[in-house]
Order: sequence, then structure tokens, then C-alpha cells
Amino acid sequence: MRKLILEEWLSLDGYAADKEGNLDFFTNLTPEENKYSDQDQLKFLESVDTILLGRKTYELFVDFWPNATTDIEVIADKLNETDKIVFSNSLKTAPWGKWDNARVISGEAIEAIKKLKAFPGKDMVLWGSISLAQALMKENLIDEYHIQLCPVLTGGGRSLFADEMHLKELKLSEVRKYDTGTVFLKYNLP
Repeated sequence: MRKLILEEWLSLDGYAADKEGNLDFFTNLTPEENKYSDQDQLKFLESVDTILLGRKTYELFVDFWPNATTDIEVIADKLNETDKIVFSNSLKTAPWGKWDNARVISGEAIEAIKKLKAFPGKDMVLWGSISLAQALMKENLIDEYHIQLCPVLTGGGRSLFADEMHLKELKLSEVRKYDTGTVFLKYNLP
């Protein structure tokens, strides 16, 4: 069975978005500062064949990634050519510029993801999509957590981990530190 990996960028005080819903705390790094983490992301993308997105994250991504080029964003081509699924009850189509459209799945995301996990293939990654991530955590469908801990305090915002979550023990399996001060933490279920 393929794994579902949740990868999120969090502020040091634990927020996936700031008080205004912005993500600027992790997107304001220059390509030169970010070159090592970009190379690691490119390597990581080789291990996945499906990117899962909620509607809001899709709308953020589609404004940037389909037009991004590898001279500025090392992962651009790999990200753009990887199959994408958008979970939305309002979108009918999910165009991705000159690249293949993302597939839209409406209705019950939990059941759809259970089916996707049972299909053969490489692993899947969920980026952003906090509401969807929380629903999947509640159903124990996340197999691996990749946390990019950014050296920023937002002073509040949107938490990745819902208040109603139950205790879940994880095993730290990898740590990487980058020149930007960002720390990559990889956790698996024991």
C-alpha cells in the first residue's frame, strides 16, 4: 500500500498560516538561500506520483507553479508534471496552465483517499490544505509527517493540528538543518 505523506511548513510557534491567513513566513526566501532544501524537495518528488491539494491550496498553487521555470524554482518541472488531485465540492475543473489539468474529486474525501492509498504506485503527498489534513489525521490516514519548521514567530494564526486531536506518538526518523534556519523534521508512525 502506498503511503500518504503530509508535508507542511510551520512557524516556530506552530502555525501553518499567520493571523491574516498569509504564508509569507516561508515563501520569502530567495532561491540562493533555499538551494539546498530545493534540491532535497526535488529528490523527494521522485518518490511520489500524486500531489493532493484542497481547493484553497490549489488556487494558491495554480497562480504560481504552472508558469514557474526551473531556472528560478528547481522543482518547477517535476511538480508541474506530477499528477495532481484537488478535493473540492465547488470546482468542476482544475486547469494547470500548459500542463495536464489536475483531477477534481468532489464529495467524501476520506473514502476517496482510502481508495487512492490502496492503488499501486509511488507515495502521495498532501501540501497545505489544512482542513483536509486535519480530517485525514483524525481518520489516521497520514502515514508520514514532513514538517518544515521555519525560524519565524507569527504570534497566532491557523494551526495545523486541531484542538480535538487525540494523543498520537510519532517516531522522529530524519532531521535536516538548512542555512535559512529552517529545520526539516520527518516523523513516522511507530
